[in-house]
Amino acid sequence: MNARVLDGEIINTRLDDVRAYEGVRTRRILAFVLDYIIVALLSIPFAILVFFLGLLTLGLGWVLFGVLVPAIAILYIWNTLGSTDQATTGMKMMGIRLDRLDGRPIDGLTAVVHSVLFWAGNVILSPLVLLVTLFADRKRTLHDLLLGTVVSRTGR
Repeated sequence: MNARVLDGEIINTRLDDVRAYEGVRTRRILAFVLDYIIVALLSIPFAILVFFLGLLTLGLGWVLFGVLVPAIAILYIWNTLGSTDQATTGMKMMGIRLDRLDGRPIDGLTAVVHSVLFWAGNVILSPLVLLVTLFADRKRTLHDLLLGTVVSRTGR
């Protein structure tokens, strides 16, 4: 990370470069689609396992279907976005990553909160979530603004 401290404030020169945000909105949408294809594929073997568990428990195990996909998505986000790469597999494929403005690395909890705020924002504001990126600095979404994070290009 290319960062320096100036008067107690961390200055990250990579995140101050305008080129780090070129095409981020489109790449972010495509990364979202790729990540949820991956989550859907990861859900298949677990769904089969829950199905057989439901048969063994006379249908009681099928209650797990209600939390299966969200649990897999949260574990996926925790292990990918909360890793040292600070990017999910879809984000890596699109050449973007999530950074904190204070210079600290993204941890698993921050990654999960970021994802949960994204989904909560979609439930409440639906397509308006992406409108914030048209007016906010660095093409940040509402949940980025709340958490002090930014999505930037990795190669810039």
